[in-house]
Amino acid sequence: MSQVLIIGAGAMGEAIIAGLIKSGTNSGSISILEKRKERSVEICAQYGVSELPNLAALSGFAAIFLIVKPQDLAASIAEISDHITTETVLISLAAGKKIAGVEAGLKGKRVPVIRVMPNTPALVGEGMAAISGGTNCSEKDLALAEKLLNGTGKVIRVEEDLQDAVTAVSGSGPAYFFRIVEAMVAAGIELGLTPEDSHQLSIQTIYGAATMLRDSGKTPSTLRENVTSPNGTTAAALKSLNESGIQEIFSAALLAARDRSRELAQG
Repeated sequence: MSQVLIIGAGAMGEAIIAGLIKSGTNSGSISILEKRKERSVEICAQYGVSELPNLAALSGFAAIFLIVKPQDLAASIAEISDHITTETVLISLAAGKKIAGVEAGLKGKRVPVIRVMPNTPALVGEGMAAISGGTNCSEKDLALAEKLLNGTGKVIRVEEDLQDAVTAVSGSGPAYFFRIVEAMVAAGIELGLTPEDSHQLSIQTIYGAATMLRDSGKTPSTLRENVTSPNGTTAAALKSLNESGIQEIFSAALLAARDRSRELAQG
């Protein structure tokens, strides 16, 4: 089997489709199941994928991506449980939902289930995903999931009990970054820059710094030290950030995100 099914063709579903095609999957081997007809037509036309003709066709897929809202996951599993076979790897991107819950909805079938926590930069091919395998997963199943997700960015494996921490660091992480940029832009405007100039200066600075961090092979600490002259402007700014408790602020923020992820998993 080489077919892939995407259940839920929203923004993240589209990112998975684009990533699959980018990494070499033929669009003709990708199908979608999307409850919004106009969205289904749009995605099929844009990417050359096909709409699933009926639920009985579920048995022919190597992998099925469940990319639905957490509150819709149980209903989606109930809909496919009679048709899915143990030859298919079920890959769930439903935030906060545990593998055990997915497995319980499959009526005793020993279907390999993989849980994924992606993030939104997957939409531009620069995502970070963490995967965890369920009771019936083999090395082959995990390798398949990694291969399929590689087109959206990077992929790591973690134990499922760390998925809430992953959510706090990378799942919600882009929002922290965007908030920092918002603050930099606003501060630049307060210093007299035009909104346009402050925006461009902030965006390119952050982009360049992130590229250096990714490509230089150096740690964040080393790169920070390299641009911090004793008693210079950068040192003054960092001193202010440290005195404001930046480490404590981030520790508290990520703890809050992790705890909320745990709460949502119980819902």
